[in-house]
Amino acid sequence: QVQLVESGGGLVQPGGSLRLSCAASRTIFSAYTMGWYRQAPGKQRELVASITTGDNKKYATSVKGRFTISREYAKNTVYLQMNGLKPEDTAVYYCNLPLPSGKVFYTTWGQGTQVTVSS
Repeated sequence: QVQLVESGGGLVQPGGSLRLSCAASRTIFSAYTMGWYRQAPGKQRELVASITTGDNKKYATSVKGRFTISREYAKNTVYLQMNGLKPEDTAVYYCNLPLPSGKVFYTTWGQGTQVTVSS
């Protein structure tokens, strides 16, 4: 059973910003690395950003310098601040828990949140 709820997507013009949120249970949030993924039409799902319990962050090359991942322990929530959005950022964004094996903790994905960048 997926215990992650994504929100915050929408339609934005190129160059605009959005902040995505992913709420998790305390047990999951405090114990695991959290990650944001995205899947564009006709493309494979990719890991966009991740953050460990020690706040170490990693980003895909395509979003480095534009996206910022963070986590708020008081709310058991991980955020993805997206600035300088481009049309190629259009995708459904999901959160999940990336594992060292390259797989994810939840094999059933949540509903995701749609991000559309268009003028």
